[in-house]
Amino acid sequence: MSSRQPKPKPAWYRRLAEFQKSEWGHAVSQIFTSHLPYLAIVSLMVIGVVSGWSYWIVFPMAFPAAAFLVRVFIVFHDCTHGSFVPSARANRVIGFLTGVLVLSPFETWRVSHLGHHATAGNLDRRGIGDVVTMTFEEYKEASPIKRFGYRLYRNPFVMFFLGSFYTFILLNRIVGLGGTPAERRSTIAHDLIVAAIVVALSLPFGWTIWLATVMPTVWIGGIAGIWLFYVQHQFDPSYWRRDEEWDEIHAALDGSSYYKLPKLLQWFSGNIGIHHIHHLRPRIPNYKLQKAYDAVPETHIEKPLTFWRSLGAVRYNLWSEVEDRFMSFREAARRLRAGVQNAIRGPEKSQ
Repeated sequence: MSSRQPKPKPAWYRRLAEFQKSEWGHAVSQIFTSHLPYLAIVSLMVIGVVSGWSYWIVFPMAFPAAAFLVRVFIVFHDCTHGSFVPSARANRVIGFLTGVLVLSPFETWRVSHLGHHATAGNLDRRGIGDVVTMTFEEYKEASPIKRFGYRLYRNPFVMFFLGSFYTFILLNRIVGLGGTPAERRSTIAHDLIVAAIVVALSLPFGWTIWLATVMPTVWIGGIAGIWLFYVQHQFDPSYWRRDEEWDEIHAALDGSSYYKLPKLLQWFSGNIGIHHIHHLRPRIPNYKLQKAYDAVPETHIEKPLTFWRSLGAVRYNLWSEVEDRFMSFREAARRLRAGVQNAIRGPEKSQ
């Protein structure tokens, strides 16, 4: 455990606390503009399948449904921080029920995500609710099998397309069962409710109704969600430090992106692109993040991450501690080949 004394917070950081007060009015409004449209579109998809509509008509509905599902997930996310509504109990109830819609057990995800906030950008405390990130120095010393496994994990098809199915359909059914009693209870209760909904939907219409409606919606929404989570901490220039140098303010400001999306996408993603503010003050509800950013000039980012520029983030595969930046696997391979060649030339020159 680090013995470092916490540094005093700047005045502008304290000003952000003014936006931490959650409000019932905003929260209820967001539920009406997220949960209800999502359920309405999925219900229309079910009606379409049962009525014999062409699946070419039904399947495209999964995209707007997935967009609203991302907005639903932001409600779930805020509840894990206890920031969505003023009541702590209501946050847990809304979070648990919303977790059923996004196929994520509340207590397990809450513990993991709060761990992520406490360790983001800390090279000595990786692996807690984050995207696994190796340093170039670690990759250089890794075995061929470990390198292959990491490259496979970082493959965009595996991380986003297969990762969505794996995380929300498979992993979330069992994660937490080996955790605390509260995590186990949350996961078991969550799984039982999800199973009951699947059975209730399948008995009158057949089990394929689930595959045709909810599954593609969750899969598409999961891809979008994993992408958002990825680019919020995998961008350049960024911030990664060893524990003795790690600072929570710098980790939030420099290691969490300001993902400036078009207004419609910002609305669907619940302002989560203003991620550096969220990491500075996780208790600020999503519906106040933009106001907090606008009100505190010290948090303004001169060159925010845009959608088109963010697409290059798939090449940020390894963190170089020496150069303090991300590098791609291709660059790492060139560096490793050059190192081998220099090692071969060295003995030759000495002969």
